[in-house]
Amino acid sequence: MAHTDRQTMRRVLRREIAGTIGLLTDEHDFRAMRRYRTFAFDDHATYLRQVEDLLKTRALQGSHTIVALFDPQEYAEYCKARNLDPDLPANRTRFTAQLATTGPTIPYDGQPLADLVPALVDEAVRQATWEYAATLLSRLGACATCGEDIGRAAFTRASDLVIRILDTAPPGNRHLVCSVTGTPETLVAVLHGDEETDGTTQLDEAESLEFTTVLALGLATRGPGGLVMRTSAPGAPDRIYGWRMRGDGLEPLTASEVFDAYCTDAESGDLISPESGVDYTAPPDLGQEGPLPDHHH
Repeated sequence: MAHTDRQTMRRVLRREIAGTIGLLTDEHDFRAMRRYRTFAFDDHATYLRQVEDLLKTRALQGSHTIVALFDPQEYAEYCKARNLDPDLPANRTRFTAQLATTGPTIPYDGQPLADLVPALVDEAVRQATWEYAATLLSRLGACATCGEDIGRAAFTRASDLVIRILDTAPPGNRHLVCSVTGTPETLVAVLHGDEETDGTTQLDEAESLEFTTVLALGLATRGPGGLVMRTSAPGAPDRIYGWRMRGDGLEPLTASEVFDAYCTDAESGDLISPESGVDYTAPPDLGQEGPLPDHHH
C-alpha cells in the first residue's frame, strides 16, 4: 500500500514539472547533430514524428512543455566555452534548459508540429531582429552637440509615435508593419493589436518592444523605411494606410501611394489586382508631438 502511494505521488509530481524540448526544425541543423555518437536519430522526418508523439504523450499526462529552437552551432559554442563534452546527453539537456530562459520558445498546446515549427522559427526571427536592432541602436552613442544618448532619445520618440498611431486608428484589430532598409540588413517588425470588447487594444509586450526598437533605429539613422497600418473591423472594409520615414520623423503617404505600393509587384514591377473589400487611404492626423528629445542638429 505504501509503495502504491509513493508511485501515485511521483505521478502527481511529474505533472507539476514543466519540461523543455530543444527542437531541430530543419534538415541542416539535424545533419549537424548527427556527428555526435550519442545522437540516436538518422532521419529528420522520423525524429519529428517521435518529438510530436512525445509532446502529445506529455500533454495527455497533464505535463506542460515548452519547445525551444535548438541551434547546433550555439550548442557547440556553449560546450566549448564551458569545457563540456558536446557528445554527452546530459550537456544537451543542460543547454536546452538554458534555452527555456534565454532562447526563442513556444508553449505546446496540442497544435500539430507542422504549425508549431513555423511559429517557433518566426519567434526566433523576431528575437534576433530585436537583438540586432537594439545592438545597432546602442552603438550610436551620444549626440556630439548636446551629449544626449541618440538611441535612447529615438526609442522615446518611437514609443510616443506608436501610441499616437494606435490612438488615432479606427476601431478594430490593428496590424502594423515597420521596415528599415538603411541598416546593413533590412529589418522588419510586426505589431498586432486586437481590440477587446471594452474598446481597449491588447498588445504583446515582446512584440511591442521589438517593433518600437526597429522604428527607433529607423528614426535615429534617418535611413529609408516605412510603416504600414491595416485595420479590420466586422461589417466594414479593411483600411490600409502608412507613412514613409523622412529625416527623423514620419511623412504620411497619400492614398494613391499606398494603393501603388500594395498593387505593384516588388520584384517585377507588374501591377497586382487590388484586394476586394479594402480601402487604401491616407493616414489620420497623429496630432501634436509631445515635448520629447529631438536631434535636428
